[in-house]
Amino acid sequence: MSRKVDFVKSIEEGYSPKGDSIIMGAAMLDGTAITGAHVKIPLKTMNRHGLIAGATGTGKTKTLQIIAEQLSQQGVPSLLMDIKGDLSGIAAASDGHPKIDERHATIGLDFKKRASPTEIMTISEQDGVRMRATVSEFGPVLLSRILDVTETQAGIISVVFKYCDDNKLPLLDLRDLKKVLQFATGAGKDEFQAEYGRISTSSTGAIMRKLVELEQQGAELFFGERSFEVKDLVRKDKNGDGYVNVIRLTDIQDRPKLFSTFMLSLLAEIYSTFPEQGDSDRPELVLFIDEAHLIFDNASKALLDQIESIVKLIRSKGIGLYFVTQNPTDIPEGVLSQLGLKVQHALRAFTAKDRKAIKLTAQNYPITEYYDTAEVLTSLGIGEALISALDEKGRPSPLAATLLRAPESRMDVLTNRELDDLIADSELTDKYNESINRESAEEMLQEKMDQAHEDEIKEKAQKERARTSSSSSSGRRSTRQNPIIKVLTSATFIRGVMGILGKALK
Repeated sequence: MSRKVDFVKSIEEGYSPKGDSIIMGAAMLDGTAITGAHVKIPLKTMNRHGLIAGATGTGKTKTLQIIAEQLSQQGVPSLLMDIKGDLSGIAAASDGHPKIDERHATIGLDFKKRASPTEIMTISEQDGVRMRATVSEFGPVLLSRILDVTETQAGIISVVFKYCDDNKLPLLDLRDLKKVLQFATGAGKDEFQAEYGRISTSSTGAIMRKLVELEQQGAELFFGERSFEVKDLVRKDKNGDGYVNVIRLTDIQDRPKLFSTFMLSLLAEIYSTFPEQGDSDRPELVLFIDEAHLIFDNASKALLDQIESIVKLIRSKGIGLYFVTQNPTDIPEGVLSQLGLKVQHALRAFTAKDRKAIKLTAQNYPITEYYDTAEVLTSLGIGEALISALDEKGRPSPLAATLLRAPESRMDVLTNRELDDLIADSELTDKYNESINRESAEEMLQEKMDQAHEDEIKEKAQKERARTSSSSSSGRRSTRQNPIIKVLTSATFIRGVMGILGKALK
């Protein structure tokens, strides 16, 4: 009995914040939930980032859902990357179920059916509020890292951006960038070389191939106008609930380059736009990145360094990042070490490699006398997880196996009709779904190239006329100077010849 009492006491001390909090569920000891021993995460530490991990089917998505909807109820907006297409149900109230009631009775928590204010967004051909960014907003450094170009090629990209700034050429989409690269080694070669130095055609060719690769993954839909304003991610409804912004990404699972491009540009824009928040009682915005391995798989070292830097710095702006993946080993160590909240669902040990991964995962959690962490990791049921968090002073909380609460919103997806109605009713749909194609670098340079071509044709025509005129004049001068020609063409000579011909005909 004393063991249970000591355990409950440790949970109460470690998970009873003084300020606002999110209730995850009830702590478990020896596989049994202890009613009323609630595991609470301080709202104040939600900008310290986090991890939601576990094998397929163990409840990661529902954990994401219960955190997002509770944040919304506390007035904190969130952004959810919906790669599997199973998060739209957060916009509708739960249908309820006796098993949910039973679970909440065990936890010691009332269950309410509630929907969250939701925006459906897209960066692809799917319906939703369209999120775009211009190439100029993306910037030369981030673009170079996404394209994974050499140092020399990155220098050329920087020069191209500088040329466009100096000449007031808007870089809006990838067509603009490709046109400038063509101009730099073609019609505008002399101009570029005079101002910025010689640009190698082989280097621009390599950059062009990288851009084509990005285009093939659908990036032409992402780059352009109207550019999305990140302040629209932190909206609240009339009741003060934060909006849950769900980005539909089901059609880009096989296009990791586009996904990582979008994510990094969004994070960079948020970081540059949001003010420093300092030590606040609540985050400004929380982002959940599902299938996070898509960002890190095959990423270059430069790209990984960029991600790690953003993760370290962005929390000072009140932004929390939560990575959702199957195994913590999917996340680079430099990023993993920055994650304050860890919600670890069950892992399955089917192979020797799996067992080794479980041992490594167990080492990421605080040592506790109440669990054999590696053993618990393989025995957790659906909707159960090991939780390790930070208290309000930033200290690690005790490790707690937790029976998680159920989402108050629908655990299934919206119907097509519900989805269409939600998108149609959105205030942001009209704002961002208008495609703008104003004059930019492509059109301006094409006009300049056409004018240069026309001038070249006129110059050639003038030279040809001058040459022809000179040849004609030369012919006339030579005729006047030749005495034989002068005699043959004189009127006296012609009359004489005609007279002789006349007599002969008689």
